[in-house]
Amino acid sequence: MTHDSSRTASFAVPQHVSGRGHRVRWNKVPEITVYFWVIKVLCTTVGETAADLLAGKAGLGLTGVSVLMSGLLVLVLVVQFRTRAYRPGVYWLAVALISVVGTLISDNLTDNLGVPLELSTAVFAVLLVAVFLVWYGREKTLSIHSVDTTGREAFYWLAVLFTFALGTAAGDLVAERMALGYLTSILVFAAVIAAVAVGHLTLGLDAVWSFWIAYILTRPLGASAGDWLSQPTGDGGLGLGTVVTSVLFLAVILGLVGYLTLTRKDSAASATSV
Repeated sequence: MTHDSSRTASFAVPQHVSGRGHRVRWNKVPEITVYFWVIKVLCTTVGETAADLLAGKAGLGLTGVSVLMSGLLVLVLVVQFRTRAYRPGVYWLAVALISVVGTLISDNLTDNLGVPLELSTAVFAVLLVAVFLVWYGREKTLSIHSVDTTGREAFYWLAVLFTFALGTAAGDLVAERMALGYLTSILVFAAVIAAVAVGHLTLGLDAVWSFWIAYILTRPLGASAGDWLSQPTGDGGLGLGTVVTSVLFLAVILGLVGYLTLTRKDSAASATSV
């Protein structure tokens, strides 16, 4: 799903400004290409399988994994905030870790604290809307094409965290209530994402909101794909296991990120006055 500046002029990135008192600020997130969506879904899948792997086979438990991955995420985000421009390796490592942490937040509420999925889904939805409202109120834009200041980047990563937590809770809620099975769930979420894309391309659905809706939905899509590949055949999966699935997807992610690092096909600069 790509950005259409003609339909969302209010969200457009400011044009280059030169002269005294102005300087270029580079956008800190990638362009929205097919590479973006492929890696995003892969990171989401790894987030699901890696959380299960570390909590189960590594014997860390939900609490131990949560502490470990949250600490790693903080360290990577510090590096991400200190970079001057989008760096594929750092950015996608942060996404992969935030996928795991977002999953663990939802799982801890459900499994350790007994919070109903209906409640956690509603709370995460409200929190995400609140982030968007404050973000837009302060910056007058929610476009990821203008994540070029520390404040905007902070709002961006906070929104990303809540999209993963919301997608996890909502995906689990749908899976439990409707009992669709892994493969059917994949097809359902893929169809809804496709409908959003069609709405954007043909019906004028706002590009920014189309992006964030699709971003949320890729979480349960990726989780369903991860479960389908890793879970035993008796439970409706392919029986590859969490280790094989995690390693396979990580290999593909590393290959794509390496390719983007070399080619810079998903990099773009934006400029703002300061």
